[in-house]
Amino acid sequence: MSTLPNRLPHYGAAALALLALHTPVVAQKAPKRAPMAVSAPTTAPSPEAQLTKAELESHLRFIASDELQGRRTGSTGNMVAARYLAEQFRMIGLKPAADGNSYYQRVELQLSKPVTTGTIRVGNDTLTVGKQFVVMAGPATSQTAESVYVGYGLTADDYAGKDVKSKWVVTQVGSAEAKTPRELIGAMTTKRALASERGALGIIELFAVQTAPWGMVNRFFNSEQLALTPAGEMGKPQLLHVWVDNGKGQGASLKDSKAVTIQMSGRSVNPIQAVNVAGVVEGTDPVLKNEYVLLTAHFDHIGVGKQGGAPYTAADSIFNGARDNGMGTVGLLAAAKALAQQPAKRSVIVVALTGEEVGLLGSRYYAEHPLVPLKHTIFDFNIDGAGYNDTSIISVIGLERTGAKAEIEQAARDFGLGVFAEPAPEQGLFDRSDNVSLAAKGVPAPTLSEGFKTFDEELMKNYHSVTDNPDTIDYDYLLRFCQAYARAARLIANRATRPFWTAGDKYEAAGKALYGQ
Repeated sequence: MSTLPNRLPHYGAAALALLALHTPVVAQKAPKRAPMAVSAPTTAPSPEAQLTKAELESHLRFIASDELQGRRTGSTGNMVAARYLAEQFRMIGLKPAADGNSYYQRVELQLSKPVTTGTIRVGNDTLTVGKQFVVMAGPATSQTAESVYVGYGLTADDYAGKDVKSKWVVTQVGSAEAKTPRELIGAMTTKRALASERGALGIIELFAVQTAPWGMVNRFFNSEQLALTPAGEMGKPQLLHVWVDNGKGQGASLKDSKAVTIQMSGRSVNPIQAVNVAGVVEGTDPVLKNEYVLLTAHFDHIGVGKQGGAPYTAADSIFNGARDNGMGTVGLLAAAKALAQQPAKRSVIVVALTGEEVGLLGSRYYAEHPLVPLKHTIFDFNIDGAGYNDTSIISVIGLERTGAKAEIEQAARDFGLGVFAEPAPEQGLFDRSDNVSLAAKGVPAPTLSEGFKTFDEELMKNYHSVTDNPDTIDYDYLLRFCQAYARAARLIANRATRPFWTAGDKYEAAGKALYGQ
């Protein structure tokens, strides 16, 4: 907690000057004085250099405590963590960034339960839910209707000359450009809107891509799902939407069929409370303060017991998430405090994100509903990680791509750390954390991770494990990690020029469109 500065009494400097004008002046011979020794000027340590291990450890021990029950999005523990962050922002002195003078950006989510029974019949073929198809959305249904194939079903041209009213629309999954599960899922909203506008009964997507095996897709979507609520759709009936395994072309009979019968129990949908936590430090430069550096880290984790999807015991079933992403959340608090005590030239918006572990939901929502315009957001410096196996370095995913390499390397050196760029490239990590939600909009957005180079046994023994708890953390390393992040954020916010994507990067075009280049 900062202390109030010493102040003059209630009369100010102007009053003191006025008092001097009315004070008689008596001429006196000045006494001879010995020459004064001139001391060397001193520079006070920066706020990030004054961060202490004790304060950062106390943050982490609360955020990753058993009492928060793994901070799963939608849980009470997750909302307690959000409250803790909001009150820390308040104490630090960040201005509320959300509507209504609040630190909370409400994230509209919905929880859907898997269907229990379901079949699709066409000709002599019967497909069973949980085996050959999964249900993404839709109410209980028992209907027979024609089907119409519309390619990817993503444009009006795909529907040209085709009547789909009261029929099943059949499409290829995702889009021709989709390369990741996130991109495949991202296409669904557009497909539903186009099919619904034309009066279709529902959508059947034929899944035959190499980005994910059908077995994984089947397990994932035959479980409870948290998802962003499409704008204006909460409380409205959902269009039936299924994915059919078409790996061996067995979905071909569904195209342009005279009779496809779908029977299923439907997915129940309920609203879920979730928030991002956001505050602002205003910049000091009269011009540059209108530009923003965005600092992000997700504060959610994977919950308790079966929710975690990993081994646990009766003695320990809580996935505390001290590394993933308790350390990142503490880094966010550290940078917020340092920058609030000594603001940079540019403004800084600090956003703790929810829902990363269930599909990057908080960052996706923020990217669609930014609290400051994205065209004025020059950089997103995200923190996320699986853990560390090298405490002599920080690892940066996107370091070589996003235009702030010099500042990040300088910050690391200032606190005795090296920088390792692009760790574990085979994992495609750039597109697996919250940074990608901003990158896809054009904002340069690397992710800072705890020190690692490869996914080895040392790293993975705590990743999404009940052993990832506060007692297993190297707090000396946590301090240097947070100091380096805060210093890098300051250096980037003080840059003379904006960082930008490396020429030829796959997100460069989006950046040029966003910033009008």
